[in-house]
Amino acid sequence: MGYNKNLHIAVIGSGGASMAAALKAVERGARITLIERSTVGGTCVNIGCVPSKIMIRAAHIAQLRKASPFDDGLSAQPAIVNREKLLKQQQARVEELRDKKYQNILHNNPAITVFSGEAQFVDTNNLLVKSSDGNEQKITFDRAFIGTGARPAEPPIPGLAETPYLTSTSALLLDILPERLIVMGAGFIALELAQAFARLGSQVTVLARSGLLSSEDPAIGEALEVVLKREGIELLKQTQANRIDYTDQEFIVDTHSGTLRADQLLIATGRTPNTEALNLESIGIKTQQGAILVNDQLQTSVPGIYAAGDCTDQPQFVYVAAAGGSRAAINMTGGETTLDLSAMPGVMFTDPQVATAGLTESQALKQGFNIDTRVLDLENVPRALVNFDTHGFIKMVAERNSGRLLGVQAVAPEAGELIQTAVLALRAGMTVQDISNELFPYLTLVEGLKLCAQTFTRDVKQLSCCAG
Repeated sequence: MGYNKNLHIAVIGSGGASMAAALKAVERGARITLIERSTVGGTCVNIGCVPSKIMIRAAHIAQLRKASPFDDGLSAQPAIVNREKLLKQQQARVEELRDKKYQNILHNNPAITVFSGEAQFVDTNNLLVKSSDGNEQKITFDRAFIGTGARPAEPPIPGLAETPYLTSTSALLLDILPERLIVMGAGFIALELAQAFARLGSQVTVLARSGLLSSEDPAIGEALEVVLKREGIELLKQTQANRIDYTDQEFIVDTHSGTLRADQLLIATGRTPNTEALNLESIGIKTQQGAILVNDQLQTSVPGIYAAGDCTDQPQFVYVAAAGGSRAAINMTGGETTLDLSAMPGVMFTDPQVATAGLTESQALKQGFNIDTRVLDLENVPRALVNFDTHGFIKMVAERNSGRLLGVQAVAPEAGELIQTAVLALRAGMTVQDISNELFPYLTLVEGLKLCAQTFTRDVKQLSCCAG
């Protein structure tokens, strides 16, 4: 079909997936009608990555002022935290990015028409859009793209729904820091925010249904546990809430190991796809627990209707959403491409950061690989030694006979920066020998990848400081 000037695509949502889909489809000659029911820009810029990383960065600086590895020779003074001013700075940057990267782009693109309202499929070629004032409009499309994202899930705990609990959205907008905070959940969002609040001055308790980051390599949760406990965070593993009440401005959480009390309760136990209002079932779009099932071309079970991002069964990262959106657009406009997630990076912005790419040891074994693994503690990485900050590790999973790299997991300061090198090595099919032969700049953390690769054949303790 190629570049079809008359092709009309309805895009539902305006977050990372939808924007990428709309812009790529316009580039390829399509006309777009974009429907958004609330704020333009979706989760990432408004209530997710951007505000959370700003808050985490502020908390990191507050922590360094209070305590650093150099306190013998540098004076340390706990920061006085003005949460209101931090929030104002955070939201100003959010608004600036929303305007620049979303609203202005949409407004200035003549091939994109934006409707404000709730979209619902009538059939496989028509949508009904209900605006907040009750008006209804029918939109006929040639192709449709669903990028409606997800929202924080509410676990079915007796009493919870009647309480004013926090989600990641409302927690990031608090203008007063809670003295006591309970965080329910032990995934990326829960742990990032638990540490940030603790560093800004809250007394934080984390309730984990099993362990920390239970879907990752077990060593990651163990390494983080040490850090979080050291920072005064109480970790209650294997702990579930039986009931939650809210009286006299206090949350009372009943667990099998006792009763907990706090000023605020943050629920971060997962996310629910925003798909229930779309009328998907009636037109035959298959979902699983609300998540739209897509193939590697981002097509749903209905030809001509595509989806990407957090509303689908794909990993919930904004860069996966954007990559999915742009590839869906190519496929909707007559091209053919797929989304390959085999070397997908994942980063958790705690301190130290957690970063992963490719297969874990257990995934590789499950897939039938004969493997070899190495774990390099950060005390063997010169950068970590000169930083006097050696808590963490880099782990490599390789195919035993060929030495081909299969996966990397790291717990390290700025691990998110080093993981992309691992992604490129995975993409290129490099072996651990290839990596150990590469030039890596001395006194960088990413050099830890080279050193870890060298441990497959050598004892790095016996190497000179910047051994080739």
